[in-house]
Amino acid sequence: MAEQKFLALYRKYRPQTFEDVRGRDAIVRTLKNQIITGRVSHSYLFAGTRGTGKTTIAKIFAKAVNCEHPHDGNPCGECEMCRAIAEDRSFNVVEMDAASNNSVEDIRKVIEEVSYSPSEGKKRVYIIDEVHMLSGAAFNALLKTLEEPPEYAVFILCTTEPNRLPVTILSRCQRFDFGRLTTETIAGRLREVADAEHLEAEDRALHYIAGAADGSMRDGLSLLDQCNAFNYGAGELTYERTLEILGAVDPSVFSTLFRLVHDGRAAEAVRKLDELLMQGRELVQLITDFIWYLRNLMLLKASEDTARDMDVSGENLTRMIEDERKAEMPEIQRDIRMLSELTEQIRFSSNRRILAEAGLIRLCRPQMDTDTDALRVRVQQVERLMAERDRYIAQIQQTLQNPALMAALSDAGQQGNMHGQAAGSGAAGTAAAAPATGKTLPKAIPEEVREIARNWPKILSSMPDNYIRVFLGLAKLSCDEQGDLVFVFDNPVTADTFTNKEHEKTRETVLNHIRAQTGKDVSVVYKCLDNHEKFTDNYVDLSDVVKMEIEPDDSL
Repeated sequence: MAEQKFLALYRKYRPQTFEDVRGRDAIVRTLKNQIITGRVSHSYLFAGTRGTGKTTIAKIFAKAVNCEHPHDGNPCGECEMCRAIAEDRSFNVVEMDAASNNSVEDIRKVIEEVSYSPSEGKKRVYIIDEVHMLSGAAFNALLKTLEEPPEYAVFILCTTEPNRLPVTILSRCQRFDFGRLTTETIAGRLREVADAEHLEAEDRALHYIAGAADGSMRDGLSLLDQCNAFNYGAGELTYERTLEILGAVDPSVFSTLFRLVHDGRAAEAVRKLDELLMQGRELVQLITDFIWYLRNLMLLKASEDTARDMDVSGENLTRMIEDERKAEMPEIQRDIRMLSELTEQIRFSSNRRILAEAGLIRLCRPQMDTDTDALRVRVQQVERLMAERDRYIAQIQQTLQNPALMAALSDAGQQGNMHGQAAGSGAAGTAAAAPATGKTLPKAIPEEVREIARNWPKILSSMPDNYIRVFLGLAKLSCDEQGDLVFVFDNPVTADTFTNKEHEKTRETVLNHIRAQTGKDVSVVYKCLDNHEKFTDNYVDLSDVVKMEIEPDDSL
């Protein structure tokens, strides 16, 4: 029996009809409508990054316009023309690689072939890939034919760099832009392929592969092929094993590394880098991923509303929001600039690790640099230390101005003196305990509010909107004098997500979810702490109330 020919996954599962294409709904619908109505143009330009479906859709289109029995704009895949085109043996479809056939002579051959009408089928389709590689003379030779081709000829120009095409060519084509595919779209296709190949894989692993593909479906399938080959016979493809195969790290590591750099803990940062390299992580890829993490922090620092457009998990998004609030924009931008320069330096160096360690230490020590960004970071560090000092002094002053606490300390001092005198005369003395102080609770916290506080983690985790769940998780729960449930935020940008008049739908989503989870009608209020205002000074912490309710009384 003949050995079965192996095909890479991206070739084996290349879409054969428009229905198989993922993430290109607008383009597919436009092309199908043109085929159905018979309004097929003579020239198209498919522009976009690699692996996003340009050549694939061009071949499907070529089959559809020549199909003997098309259905709703789709090729049937069964007729002789469809089979011939699929097997690359049809003279009606000519695929040309302009990267290796870019001279004027090559284009003249195409022009000469165009003059002959198809012996079978309806259209002659010329797919010119990487068309931006054509020479200037070749473009000029193609121009006249592209402007007035025979009615049976269709040109499909594919390129990753449309900016390099002459304006005269662009103006004669219908242009379709193939943007990067979303991670969810790629992950969904990877799941379909994995199931078809009987490959057991965690959803988290496939999602990471989809993210590493950077918007390219072909890259995603190639990475899955690589992981499948490495993991053969080892059972399920797990998230951890995927990181190991691709030489990548969990995003939480970058949060740890950023916090070490931000706090100036150079020794720990270098130790963390050494740990990652010992695990077999690729140095350039590691730094590149770290730059991407910093890029997300920069966008969040500019506006936390950008969280809606970030394709990351809720857990990672919460961590990134915490990180960006720790730093200022100049610090994040300085880190990105220095790491980008470091990436270029280590690519061609024989001492890559030493350069990486030196660069990491420079990030932790802005005082080593004298440029403007470094000076700004140093000023911010001084301001942060001064702010911490001012808060500490304010706490001491507040303590000294508390009459109850000062009276308690005075009573304790007097009791201490009496104890000393009694001890001198042989009698045992006991110091009086200082009375406990704390915020007075409202007269009555409604039972439904208590129930929400007790079950808040469960209620929050079931929130359907990921964006709302993350931001609401940053709030503290309290109760006002009217018995309303109060969400208190310490950041005005986060609070604006719920308090702004334009976000009425967001507030309705939260309220409806809470009512659905508890089965009770509650009122919700949103508050934001002012500068230097403390939550415990002005609000009752419902988490403490619930804790007191469930803790046993040791005095009984």
